Amino acid sequence: MKVLLEVTHETRYEYATPVSLAHHLAHLQPLQDEHQRLQMFDLSISPRPGQHRNGIDAMGNAECHFSLAQPHRELQVLACSRLELKPRFADLQPATSPSWDALAARLRYVAQGPFESAVEFALLSPYVPRLAFLRDYGASSFTPGRPLAAAAIELMQRIHADFRYESLSTDIDTPLSAVWASKRGVCQDFAHLMAGVMRMRGLPVRYVSGYLLTHAPDGGAKMQGADASHAWVQVWCPGTEGVPADGWLDLDPTNDIVPGSGHIRVAVGRDFGDVTPLRGVIRGGGHHALSVGVTTRRVAPPGGLSTGPERELLA
Repeated sequence: MKVLLEVTHETRYEYATPVSLAHHLAHLQPLQDEHQRLQMFDLSISPRPGQHRNGIDAMGNAECHFSLAQPHRELQVLACSRLELKPRFADLQPATSPSWDALAARLRYVAQGPFESAVEFALLSPYVPRLAFLRDYGASSFTPGRPLAAAAIELMQRIHADFRYESLSTDIDTPLSAVWASKRGVCQDFAHLMAGVMRMRGLPVRYVSGYLLTHAPDGGAKMQGADASHAWVQVWCPGTEGVPADGWLDLDPTNDIVPGSGHIRVAVGRDFGDVTPLRGVIRGGGHHALSVGVTTRRVAPPGGLSTGPERELLA
């Protein structure tokens, strides 16, 4: 079933003193493929940048670089998207995936051996370091010879059961060790945690930034992390029935689901640092206040009626 979605993502900075120079990088334009078609994207920046450049980063994400040289005490960045989504994993057969240990062995370095580009996502990264407790936690799911997709889905379920989603309980600088100790966090923490558990076994996992509806298109309970930027993971399961040809299987540990047509993918990377929605360096500004608002809604096809906003959150 196709779903038409619109997203509005507003970021606003208010500075105590004027900013005289600013350079920013944005990852706000959603990805495109046969299951996620971008019909419209508009990025509005105020004050208007003196320099503005769009491009594609090394991981295939759309990015925008912009600079402001005029003094300003407020920055507003408004991204508006319209997309058509189709379920990506409706025919998923986890038992058909390769065994996790065979895949990990295939990715180990061998002199003059074949190179697999996915191996980049099996290595440590700034937000996902090597930690002994991550290896121990995965042991019961990753038993010898088990199909990778089945093991990963069970790990997702365990993280959802063992950790509590609690808004504002952490920030992006909270280390994984603190999340582990408190057994609580938000979507980015659970995505980093799942990536770390699997990377400790030499398995490629990508961090995904995006959005999701308050409720899945087919109804059900309210989704955790809705109405704001969301995060989940992609596990590399090449050759698995029901997974696209690139081999990447999306899993959302925050909500314990295989994403369908309610998840909008914006960017993929090793961790949050690769796909931060908006970041930059500034001269001046002093203390600042940040507000972010995201609205995601289903809309009817052309000629139909909009279903209206799902919900709006300003934080």
